[in-house]
Amino acid sequence: MNIAANLIRYNIVNRLRNRKISRIFSYALTANIFTTTARSNNKNQDNQTTKMEFDKEKLKERLTPLQYHVTQEAGTERPFTGKYNKFHEKGTYVCVVCQQDLFHSDTKYDSGCGWPAFNDVLEQGKVKLLRDASLGVVRTEVRCSKCDAHLGHVFGDGPPPTKKRYCINSASIEFIEPGTTT
Repeated sequence: MNIAANLIRYNIVNRLRNRKISRIFSYALTANIFTTTARSNNKNQDNQTTKMEFDKEKLKERLTPLQYHVTQEAGTERPFTGKYNKFHEKGTYVCVVCQQDLFHSDTKYDSGCGWPAFNDVLEQGKVKLLRDASLGVVRTEVRCSKCDAHLGHVFGDGPPPTKKRYCINSASIEFIEPGTTT
């Protein structure tokens, strides 16, 4: 869906809300607007992922309490505390829950935000972008497209060429060195 279509639907929804027409109807309209797939500059693959589901109790056993809180409860680690914030090795970052490749170190940069920042995803379709108004501010949440784990948020203030800043919790990713398989 293109930006113009999203803006038109967004304006319709706001008009409906302003007129106090049924919230159910306005929420039904917004359901499709903000669920999109992140686009990468890598156009070589049309990545189709199959959604994986994990038993919550087994995840609690496998993940640390912080990893579980961040990925399953949409939590956030404290800024400047994550192990990958000032980490500069070459390799790939994968989802801590399902091991899907998400980001490459070539797109990682120091944004000063306190969390690892990337300006692009590894491949098209690796993450889902969702509208998040949980803190009274509208942001764009980033989730793994394969297992729906919360990863962080994306902002439009990153470096060229994408001008995106994927602000990702260290607790939601693992680093894989080149030549190592997950």
